[in-house]
Amino acid sequence: MLFGDVPIEDAADAILAHSLRVGAQRFRKGRVLSVQDIETMRQAGYRSVVVARLEAGDVGEDEAARRIAALAAGSGVRVGAAFTGRANLYSHVHGLALIDAAQTAALNALDESITLATVAPYARVAPRQMLATVKIIPFAAPGVEVERAEYLLTNTPLLRVAAFKPHRVALISTSLPGMKTALLDKNLSALEARVHALGSELAFERRVAHETRALSEALREAHTAKMDPILVFGASAITDRRDVVPAAIEDARGTVEHFGMPVDPGNLLLIGRLEDARVIGLPGCARSPKLNGFDFVLWRLLAGLPVGRAEIAAMGLGGLLSEIASRPQPREEHSLAQRAPKIAAVVLAAGLSSRMGSNKLLAELRGKPLLRHAVEAAANSAADPVMVVIGHEAGKIEAALAGLRAVPIRNPDYANGLSTSLKTGIAAVPDDCDGAIVLLGDMPGVSAALIDRMIAAFDPAEGRPICAATRRGKRGNPVLWARRFFFQIMALQGDVGAKHLMARNDDLVCEVEADDAGPLTDIDTPEALATARAQ
Repeated sequence: MLFGDVPIEDAADAILAHSLRVGAQRFRKGRVLSVQDIETMRQAGYRSVVVARLEAGDVGEDEAARRIAALAAGSGVRVGAAFTGRANLYSHVHGLALIDAAQTAALNALDESITLATVAPYARVAPRQMLATVKIIPFAAPGVEVERAEYLLTNTPLLRVAAFKPHRVALISTSLPGMKTALLDKNLSALEARVHALGSELAFERRVAHETRALSEALREAHTAKMDPILVFGASAITDRRDVVPAAIEDARGTVEHFGMPVDPGNLLLIGRLEDARVIGLPGCARSPKLNGFDFVLWRLLAGLPVGRAEIAAMGLGGLLSEIASRPQPREEHSLAQRAPKIAAVVLAAGLSSRMGSNKLLAELRGKPLLRHAVEAAANSAADPVMVVIGHEAGKIEAALAGLRAVPIRNPDYANGLSTSLKTGIAAVPDDCDGAIVLLGDMPGVSAALIDRMIAAFDPAEGRPICAATRRGKRGNPVLWARRFFFQIMALQGDVGAKHLMARNDDLVCEVEADDAGPLTDIDTPEALATARAQ
């Protein structure tokens, strides 16, 4: 890659290396400078600019990140669109992140331009949580190194998620004379909360004397009822393989597979087997909501992963939990984790089509109604939910959307201008959405890939709360708005959109360059429709 300061007249089609203030505009780094950009910079007084140019054999940052991320992702993993050389990988399911540490190290050792960061192996993850990020150090990677990365990842995905599977779990608590019932109740509530959070059911509970024979009989009863795993909370901690809990497992014709674990808290944990069911002798810390060694074992069992002597021994790396005050409790950990933004799509399709002479959204284009192109793009993207604001000829519009992942939202005030439809759509965005991408129903050239790249670009924490689709530096549609702007959109009046809000917040706008003129091409007239059909 070539990099350096060049005369402004030689910078066309080069990549801007550093963000610049150009008059009233801000040109962000990574922008491919157009002829119009060069003229704007010249008029603003720039005589030279620091740029980068790809050399023969280089692979652009987004393409390199996309190719590597696609091969790194295994089952249970979704790859986000690449933007600014970054492609994020997200979990599709609730489960455990399985990461090939050797592959990760080998990938990061290939070339300084290629980096991969992941969550910790066996981390508990939730849907939409970020698992890893592939980042290409700006603005390109050598093609030969990208190919080496692809070869490294060809046979086995580097990252997958083992989904938690529903289990019917048993809890057996033993008691000694004088033990308070409240303590046994605490055992039940703590374990019930843990099991339920992982998608399983605590379907069997027994309380028996802290004696070998009584516990043995309860174990057989749980096994007969087809419970797995069977959790045993002893009235006193297990201190030896000949203690009550392991003795009861053997009396029930089971086996004790391992005692103790290199995790603190959680040292005094026992793992056994009763035919096809796993039996876990619990440490006292299992009644606490804080993360402990029992969680590591339970997660693996409910995800269908092996838990034996070798797996227990490996838990010592990172197993010191008791003195780490910042470790989140199970109920908190996913609220603090990075996740994919949840973005709704709002497609505006309520207008009168006054310039067309008939409802343009129902006009045929490439074998389907014009509107269907825009809605299909939204439905095939990462946006969720997809809402279509309808008004004029609402029944016919709904029929044109048959079979699509789209929810019609009626705007009874559609005759009073564009702002009413925009506000109707924004008002319908679910509370759990971080923002909304607004599309126009008469722009058939907008693709699902562009929408996904805009969602990938969206990052309010990094100063990108508004994302606008552009072509050669000219802004068009769609536009993605963070929730913080919704109240300003709801104040709009008349036949206007939110263009002036974008101008007012220009420093917060991230421009996402499209591969074609789709973001600039709407169909308002019979002539425009005829041109689109001819193309």
